[in-house]
Amino acid sequence: MAKTGTIFLVGAGPGDPDLLTLRAARLIEKAQVVVHDGLVDPAILELTHPHAELISVAKRRSKHTLPQEEINRLLVAYARSGVDVVRLKGGDPFIFGRGGEEAEEARAEGIRVEVVPGISAANGAAAASQIALTHRDASSIVSFVAGQCKGLKDQDWAGLAGKGRTLVIYMGVKTAPQIAEKLMEDGLAPDLPVAVIENGARPNMRVLRGSLAALPEIVEREQVVSPALIVIGEVTAREDALAQIAVEASA
Repeated sequence: MAKTGTIFLVGAGPGDPDLLTLRAARLIEKAQVVVHDGLVDPAILELTHPHAELISVAKRRSKHTLPQEEINRLLVAYARSGVDVVRLKGGDPFIFGRGGEEAEEARAEGIRVEVVPGISAANGAAAASQIALTHRDASSIVSFVAGQCKGLKDQDWAGLAGKGRTLVIYMGVKTAPQIAEKLMEDGLAPDLPVAVIENGARPNMRVLRGSLAALPEIVEREQVVSPALIVIGEVTAREDALAQIAVEASA
């Protein structure tokens, strides 16, 4: 009976190769096939074996290289051919990485799958910018939401942001105006502090600070591009979070 390969769903972390887990680094270095997202930093791809096959399935807004269903089939096809395949994702595979869908498909096809967690984009970017997502004096709850989901205005975000809470928004650059409007309509103060972290934990990281009302202006004026996270809450304005690496953006 022919050998069946394993699908490894590997978190590449926020970008810095030094933030990879040992397990992730070892798998990347010896992989025959690496199927990677566009948010995986080139420095991490440089760790792959010289003869490894690198396949980009980068997703861009309104332009997907491969639909998710085809990515699933691609991974299964490689595993069925007897090849171990590394599915490399920015951040953590199970936090807005569609890793759950790929794991389900693999199990349904009888393919062994292993998940290798990575430092999430939120954890990595917040740490690099010295923003404590939770703080005894400012926040005891942190929530993560996707800002690019369908029916954004119909999503129920009640209670996710405000006093004593931190809200981290993934994929919210293009929808920043709708996000700010939605949250203020839900009762959040226009002067609630926010931070936009672009290219978190990478050499070209920027941290832009301001108010919720000014969020759309900050994104437009500073020409923020992905990967970027929006952090909303008092933790973004604490004095101990104002590192020298930050680029201030006043409201």
